Amino acid sequence: MNNVLTKDKFSLIKKLIEKNGFKFTKQRKLILEQFFLADRHLSVEEIYQRLKENNIGLATVYRNVKIFNSIGIVKEIAVDGVSYYELKIYSKKPLHIHFQCVKCNDIIDIDERKVALEYLKVNKAIEDMNDLDIYDVNIMLIGLCKRCREVNECQDR
Repeated sequence: MNNVLTKDKFSLIKKLIEKNGFKFTKQRKLILEQFFLADRHLSVEEIYQRLKENNIGLATVYRNVKIFNSIGIVKEIAVDGVSYYELKIYSKKPLHIHFQCVKCNDIIDIDERKVALEYLKVNKAIEDMNDLDIYDVNIMLIGLCKRCREVNECQDR
């Protein structure tokens, strides 16, 4: 990972962690690095598997991911009783929709700008009609991804 990029990003996260009364430990930095390195959503178990060579236990990963979630660094997405996490603080995607494939269980981010803009209109209407302030949203679409759909089509022939 680029050291300048890492230093800048971790500087903000470190301040946020310390502002909330926690220390920015080596273990916390290693766990956070996994979110920057990953190209997908991660479960606590997957983070643990990536870090167990560094003598970081499963309980340590679980505890710290829960802390990161509680202070808004990561966002939890629950799928079939398993929690997956994504970096929220640097996502550059304030609203995006998730899609879960029922066959391979992949979670895919849907980053279509037009869809997000339409959702924001719906969100505003819900707030106005119900006198609410909506801070966050989890939208999960469920179906077959392109890869699994193609495999199914081939098997049906």
